[in-house]
Amino acid sequence: MTGALWQWNARELARAIAARDVSSREVVESCLARLDRVNPQINAVVDVLAEEALAAADRADQAVARRERLGALHGVPVTVKINADYAGRATTNGVVAFKDRIASADSPAVANWRKAGAIIIGRTNVPAFSARFFTDNALYGRTLNPWAPGRTPGGSSGGAAAAVATGIGPLAHGSDRAGSIRYPAYACGVFGLRPTIGRVPSFASSSPQEPSLTTQLTHAQGPLARNIEDLRLGLHTMAVRDPRDPWWVPAPFDQSSQRQPLRVALCMPPTSARADAAVVDAIKTAARALQDAGCEIEESSPPRLQEAAELFFSLIKTEEKAGTTRAIEELGDDALRRARVSTMAAAAEMDLQGYVQAFARRASMLREWQLFFERLPLLLIPISYRLPLPIDFDQGGDQPVKEMLHAHEPMLAISSLGLPGLAVPTGIADGVPVGVQLVAGRFEEELCLWAGAMIEKQLASATPIDPKAA
Repeated sequence: MTGALWQWNARELARAIAARDVSSREVVESCLARLDRVNPQINAVVDVLAEEALAAADRADQAVARRERLGALHGVPVTVKINADYAGRATTNGVVAFKDRIASADSPAVANWRKAGAIIIGRTNVPAFSARFFTDNALYGRTLNPWAPGRTPGGSSGGAAAAVATGIGPLAHGSDRAGSIRYPAYACGVFGLRPTIGRVPSFASSSPQEPSLTTQLTHAQGPLARNIEDLRLGLHTMAVRDPRDPWWVPAPFDQSSQRQPLRVALCMPPTSARADAAVVDAIKTAARALQDAGCEIEESSPPRLQEAAELFFSLIKTEEKAGTTRAIEELGDDALRRARVSTMAAAAEMDLQGYVQAFARRASMLREWQLFFERLPLLLIPISYRLPLPIDFDQGGDQPVKEMLHAHEPMLAISSLGLPGLAVPTGIADGVPVGVQLVAGRFEEELCLWAGAMIEKQLASATPIDPKAA
């Protein structure tokens, strides 16, 4: 273990703190100093918790001295997203009107990381309502991609991904409905896992009403990190039961499912996608890495991919016309309102019969994908057919947004079906990160993580980095 403490990974830090090789206070001070240095350039963390983080670090060190039983993240600095409830602070979700919406209790993900001993040093930026692929809002301003300030850091977990990429903390909490973990991880060159729906518990005490059915079936909480080992640690500690979530499933983390030689479906972008050459190269590079690790690669596409992708925003449009869409019209910032209009223009609104039939179609698609995974247990597919987009690409009107949603087809399909998806960086192209997505059957996160580790061995991560000047 070399370098400044902010450069260490979470597992190294937890072991060193438990062994009293370093103190939690030293680690937290190092990460806060890093935050002070880089955050003014990228605006990733919008609620800094320095004072209480240092107090928590002192308590963590006292627990070590008393030889208490320590959690897996004891004394380790992390960040959480500003749309997750943090008791006593506002869950703003990047909306000016919500700046005083104080949470009465921690969300399950926050509570579980605290139980594991993690120390939350700050809360990260999101787009307003967490509803764009670009992290910017009227309350906190724009988060910049640390690799290329002219490109999106992704959304909605753009602050989380930028914080991890620049060393503000080794682990970040994120959430993913339409790709909000995977796309920021892709754009910032880090690892991000969207777990199966029901793997990590979720609940928002600050929300005045329950989420729509589609949101319940598609919205997942998960971790972002600079390596697979930390990502696994973040997932396992986040996935502990919480009775407030009726969807949580006590599914085991089964590493025995790693069948050797593992058969992998390689899904190349269709010609109609007009994919960037770097995206195609990334898929081929990852396939070679898996092949070198002993996997059998077969070029094959999962069933009804485009149909599954198109279903996502059609369900959102149908369900949220009188709810979130109206709230965005009334309370969202100008950029979000423009993006929302164009996004909804690309989706189909259904009547009651069409809506009911849509969920029947979703069930049949999920069944077909599960059967697909019986023959080919892992899917290697792009995250997006395009490199990280220029900032505010979604402000150009209906046609650019339609092109963007088509490019994001591989993310949206996985979201529609509630499956696990892992973003894995593979390198840098044209000055921005590029990567791939690994997908498996329900609750097969360990399979994705195993394959991600095989790619990681051959394509070492380039983070943490110093942000490029704006």
